[in-house]
Amino acid sequence: MDEISLLRQAQRQHQHQHQHHHLMVRGMGEEIDLEIGPGDDPSFSGADLVAVTSGHHDTVVPADDHKSLLIPCSQPCAVDGHVQPPAPQPQLAQGEEHDGMLQLPSAHTKKKKKVVKKWREEWADTYKWAYVAVHDNTTRIFCSVCKEYGRKHRRNPYGNEGSRNMQMSALEEHNNSLLHKEALRLQMASKEKLQPPEIERPVYVKALSKTAASILESVLRRDPHEAEFIQSIQEVVHSLEPVLVKNTQYVQILERLLEPERCFIFRVPWIDDRGEAHVNRGFRVQFSQALGPCRGGLRFHPSMSLSVAKFLAFEHTLKNALSLYKLGGAAGGSDFDPKGKSDNEIMRFCQSFMDELYRYLGPDQDFPAEDIGVGPREMGYLFGQYRRLSGHFQGNFTGPKIFWSGSSFRTEATGYGLVFFSRLLLAEMNKELKGLRCVISGSGKIAMHVLEKLLPCGAVPVTVSDSKGYLLDEDGFDYMKYSLLRDIKAQQKSLKEYLKSYPHAKYIDDAKPWSEQCDVAFPCASHNEIDQGEAVAIINSGCRVLIECSNMPCTVEAVDILRKAKVLVAPAKATAAGGVALGELELNPEFNLMQLSVEDFENKIQDAIKQTYERSIKAAQDYGIMKENHESLVHGANICAFLNIAQAMTDQGCV
Repeated sequence: MDEISLLRQAQRQHQHQHQHHHLMVRGMGEEIDLEIGPGDDPSFSGADLVAVTSGHHDTVVPADDHKSLLIPCSQPCAVDGHVQPPAPQPQLAQGEEHDGMLQLPSAHTKKKKKVVKKWREEWADTYKWAYVAVHDNTTRIFCSVCKEYGRKHRRNPYGNEGSRNMQMSALEEHNNSLLHKEALRLQMASKEKLQPPEIERPVYVKALSKTAASILESVLRRDPHEAEFIQSIQEVVHSLEPVLVKNTQYVQILERLLEPERCFIFRVPWIDDRGEAHVNRGFRVQFSQALGPCRGGLRFHPSMSLSVAKFLAFEHTLKNALSLYKLGGAAGGSDFDPKGKSDNEIMRFCQSFMDELYRYLGPDQDFPAEDIGVGPREMGYLFGQYRRLSGHFQGNFTGPKIFWSGSSFRTEATGYGLVFFSRLLLAEMNKELKGLRCVISGSGKIAMHVLEKLLPCGAVPVTVSDSKGYLLDEDGFDYMKYSLLRDIKAQQKSLKEYLKSYPHAKYIDDAKPWSEQCDVAFPCASHNEIDQGEAVAIINSGCRVLIECSNMPCTVEAVDILRKAKVLVAPAKATAAGGVALGELELNPEFNLMQLSVEDFENKIQDAIKQTYERSIKAAQDYGIMKENHESLVHGANICAFLNIAQAMTDQGCV
């Protein structure tokens, strides 16, 4: 039985079941699904597109359904057995009901039926995303992504311009291009998202003097999208306003300092345990070597970017310059996420990362250290590949007598130093830590060492947090609870495991601990973890001292709110003096850290903390910022660090 007979039989069956059918017209310019479309007909350019309901379904199929059949309605049609001339498009309004189906002339229909079927199988996937519109009085098929029709992308300049076949061939060539497929993927992803795309956070700019504002303006023009880097610069420029007014020669030095000496961006390919290839991006920013070889951490985290690397390197530059030791600043890492990865996967990634980075490291150039996502395991893998490639054992990862992954004293020195700094600040206010309620964010190495050192001081730490929420124990953590938390983190389990042993505690999902009542806050998680709303919550919680543990934990808006509420903020540049001091001692070939007693170890940290505090306060006073000012410590730390670097840059000339 030929196809025309099948079509008529299907028509009779359909008429028997339903008396009315919808005949819909698709308007020009409307997006259509071309999975099933018109045949290869030269008259396509002037034909009206008519949707015909298939006889294989009992329900009415909408016009945009992928099973609607689009045919050129340029031939005479029969409705209810009566032959009618071609009707203009307005007579077939959308949703108008007709009895029966369109019947086509047998010879021409048979030919077009074969073409339609052939075209459907061949172009089903290629032309799903296209639409028909009129261009220069000619109906053409357009790409819905770039809004161009097929001929615009055709490589072959020959052929009939009005031919639909040539248009579709050209459109296929375009649709199969990598650029079009990527645009289509992004288009589909945006349609599937339940939430609107994230809007880029605008840069919040403080009111600055004319000179300081011009410096910040130049950075904004050069790197307008590096929000974290601009934020860190803005805080320092704000502190240096009195220095620039008093000594105009420092303006050019500051402009030179704000441009990193070197930035490295490189590809890091690696293979997972299933044999699949992945690629991440690696960064290393050597910001300044004016005072000595660079020292700074490596961070493996999905949020890692060039802006974050530059901001961290700038912070390390000032942090190291504030100490008595001759070190420059650097930072880097990758957007690789070590969570959920096996040891072998992390090893392969670290080796690939070091394949590129090792050429920029050296004992007189750059010393990498640990940061978020990089611990002793990662440092061991990185050092092993560095030793293999460079042929040096000591190199830049360690001093001669310290194991390459860094001594356990290093993170202890940073965490302990934060507690010592808070004790020093409270002593200036005639207070002490004993009995004070402390809130800690984070549960990494530094946060756990802060918690550990708060216990012998008599403080009452009540919170720790992770990426999912925070843990609250109203009774405060003691040594047994701290030991349990340490075991939970060592096994890489959730903090919710704590509730099995202490059910009276609470774990609050998708929240930060800043609304909890406290006297002293220790933000140890990440940069910008305290925004405007959380700063208000900190003030309402009764907190009057905030010790910055992570780099730049407060947004610019949060800093302004805390300043107006006269909350005393200790900047990370000063509070990290303990870790900086011990890092320098690790590099001293005449110093054996392993022979230090616990008392000597803590005394050295406290000495470094005290000297950093005194130098910061003195620098602020030299420029008219009195000790009673709640911002004196922040401004003084920035001023003291900058003056140390500026002196070295002046002595070395314009290099």
